[in-house]
Amino acid sequence: MIGRITSSTVNQQALRTLQAGLADRARLQDQATSQRAIRAPSDDPTAAAAILGVHGEQARASQFARNIGDALTWVTTADTALGASIDLVNRARDLTAQGANSGALSPAARDSIAAELDSVSRELLSHANTTVLGRTVFAGTDDSGRAFDPATFVFTGVAGSSVERRVSDNEKVRVDVDGADAFGAGDASVFATLQGIAADLRAGVDVGARLADVDAHLKQLVTARGVTGAQQARIERAQATNASVGVDLETRRAAVENVDTLEVYIKLQSAELVYQSALQVTAKTLQTTLLEFVR
Repeated sequence: MIGRITSSTVNQQALRTLQAGLADRARLQDQATSQRAIRAPSDDPTAAAAILGVHGEQARASQFARNIGDALTWVTTADTALGASIDLVNRARDLTAQGANSGALSPAARDSIAAELDSVSRELLSHANTTVLGRTVFAGTDDSGRAFDPATFVFTGVAGSSVERRVSDNEKVRVDVDGADAFGAGDASVFATLQGIAADLRAGVDVGARLADVDAHLKQLVTARGVTGAQQARIERAQATNASVGVDLETRRAAVENVDTLEVYIKLQSAELVYQSALQVTAKTLQTTLLEFVR
């Protein structure tokens, strides 16, 4: 049975076709201007879920990148302080070796060496209390801003604690250095040792035997710097890995979320042509009304 086709039916179908063409053109225009294939989850729920997953992974990678940057600041600061401290202890060793020739030195010369050793001790203490954003890199989790008491050389940090940064899903790296291991503490610290040598020089005591003490402190500092260097290498490897992951994630995101500009432009031109053709056909169709027949 053939259904009845009226002018109203034809007009309504023509308008629906025009509306669909207009909507398709608007969608393509939006894609062309935004460069995004999906503007709402309803456009493609599967792709939208994939995009949200990639965005979540990118946010996590960005957080790791911030952690890595902070970690590098800590280990670089510690390495610089240890390097300067090693240079100072080497200088102190030279001074101690000069002072060991006490028989050939005048009291004024011994006093001069002692004064420089005191200066080296104070400078070492300054490096041992080096801070990053108000927290010393040699005091563990202590946040007082000081690892050693300037008067007694007692270690004021949290013994056995460590500061760590997560640099990946499965890896955390220590970014601080145990100040007591590197510099000693109290009367056994490198600061006290140098001040003791200075006092012996002023008293005219032979300090040749104290060279072994200076060498022991030098070995501690070199060992601590070696550990810091290994930590820095781990962090730099994590940084390179995280950067590679970031590139891969961006590639995945672009493949799902971005549009092919040339393809969208061609589709837009095609949609525009279809819509204009539909407009012309519809305009001619809607001209045939009852008034046209009466006239």
